[in-house]
Amino acid sequence: MSAPASKLRRLPEVTVNRIAAGEVVERPASALKELVENAIDAGASQIDIVLLDGGRELISVTDNGTGMGPDDLALAVERHATSKLPDEDLLHIQWLGFRGEALPSIGAVARLSITSRAKDIDGAWRIVVDGGKVGVVEPAAQAMGTRVEVRDLFFATPARLKFLKTPRTEFQHAVDTVKRLAMVRPDVGFSLSDGDRRSLDVAPSSGDLFDARLARLGAIMGREFADNALAIDAEREGIRLTGYAGLPTLNRANNRMQYLFVNGRPVRDRVLAGALRAGYMDVLAHDRHALAALFLDVPPELVDVNVHPMKAEVRFRDAGVVRGLIVSALRHAMAGAGHRSSSTVSMAALGRARSGHEQNFNLPYRQSQPNYGSGLMEAAASFQAPFAAAAEPSAYVAADDNVIPANDYPLGVARGQLHETYIVAQTANGIVIVDQHAAHERLVMERMQAQLAAKDVARQMLLLPEVVELDDDGAYRIATRADELAELGLVIEAFGTGAIVVREVPALLGESDVQGLIRDLADELAEMDQALALRERLDAVCASMACHGSVRAGRRLSVEEMNALLREMERTPRSGQCSHGRPTYVELQLGDIESLFGRR
Repeated sequence: MSAPASKLRRLPEVTVNRIAAGEVVERPASALKELVENAIDAGASQIDIVLLDGGRELISVTDNGTGMGPDDLALAVERHATSKLPDEDLLHIQWLGFRGEALPSIGAVARLSITSRAKDIDGAWRIVVDGGKVGVVEPAAQAMGTRVEVRDLFFATPARLKFLKTPRTEFQHAVDTVKRLAMVRPDVGFSLSDGDRRSLDVAPSSGDLFDARLARLGAIMGREFADNALAIDAEREGIRLTGYAGLPTLNRANNRMQYLFVNGRPVRDRVLAGALRAGYMDVLAHDRHALAALFLDVPPELVDVNVHPMKAEVRFRDAGVVRGLIVSALRHAMAGAGHRSSSTVSMAALGRARSGHEQNFNLPYRQSQPNYGSGLMEAAASFQAPFAAAAEPSAYVAADDNVIPANDYPLGVARGQLHETYIVAQTANGIVIVDQHAAHERLVMERMQAQLAAKDVARQMLLLPEVVELDDDGAYRIATRADELAELGLVIEAFGTGAIVVREVPALLGESDVQGLIRDLADELAEMDQALALRERLDAVCASMACHGSVRAGRRLSVEEMNALLREMERTPRSGQCSHGRPTYVELQLGDIESLFGRR
């Protein structure tokens, strides 16, 4: 009996290349990324890019790098031909590209031409790949460096064209790709044009890396970021983190302004994104996102960049160390900023004053509160609202005797209180308006966290234990966490079915709303993984307690109390924003005030 005929067959080389191209070349931006990375690897100091029709018609990348001779050109368009793995060691990758797949993959689905001139070779050379068909190397005219042109992208695979978006959308993806690469290398100049106008044009910078990088980030992310960014420089177990992170009061509704890099490679990684969010956990509302550009330098043996064909994902040997480094570095930087708040807060206030009527300025802090549970959101809102308005507007003016010079303090000296809610202070060259509840909330939270870190939370016994009635599930959730809550200074115990009795509270809270606090903690525990210790959600729990124990809006403060609050804000880290991410104060310069009245 004869053996059955084999149904397996080898695919043609052209088909294999086109299948591989589907993994590397997803859209014009991904093809452009590979070409620009090759230019950077070639040591270019200037890279000029032109895209027509969003990259469908033409992608042109010209650099002044080392260039290639005729032999290298012929090898460059063959699959898995590369100069970047001299020892075939995938554990110590030093280059952006290393697979040797980009050029042949692009050539398999488009009309590719490469013209290059090396420094040590007379004349330039050119090779063409048309839908996978490789031409011969021939002489050409070209200055030192390389020019790569990709025309009619996906003409060889028409089905892929149907998945592309509009030319404008594809061009914006390309702009984002080039911006990310430009952030990594401030020593390289980049220009990007659609044939009519330049969407990006940054010159190479020299000098100190931190200064050059901040200038490049300011050119790409905007002047606001450069003016309100905190320098990050930390190291742990051989891993170094550098870059810049925005103040919490400078934020956005999405994470598009968060840029993460590993060994000079732009990446999108859940571990890094989660660590960035954790670093801002107790200074930013849950629906707001910080602005940051963070650069990780990791020993090659501790990170695997060979995870995905597009090299956009990485895998760390010890992700916990990386996460801890990012979180601690961000918090240390914000603590070092003290009471500093972003300049955009004052600009938004001035814009509102100049408008003369209500407008939607999309202020970053005029958003919903973090989701600490259904009860806390309403309670936090009620704590921010003043007491019922009196028949006449209320204001409390400080006495003029024993006036302290305003220029002695960054936040000035209290001169009055408006609506029993806002403290007005005079500085050396302007005024500061403080939200007394938001400011005190941050101060209480910082003191509570310090006591918890020292395991020395002072408690205050209630004269009359307070009974809080809850539903059965809520009471059970609170009672099962009694030991952990005791560590936080809150001593409770079950009191029959559906009730909790509170015997002691943290002394920092003073006369707090015990009923509201327990109900909100019960709601918060319902949202929390039962296997998660309260100490792992310490910031959220402290924020809940601080909100219930802070000076309420609507309480009149004496001059001494107002000044004491200002001085403590100046000494307290992160006091420029409350635990919900809202600014605690607004500073207006004298020049800005005078301009409002036409005095300058």
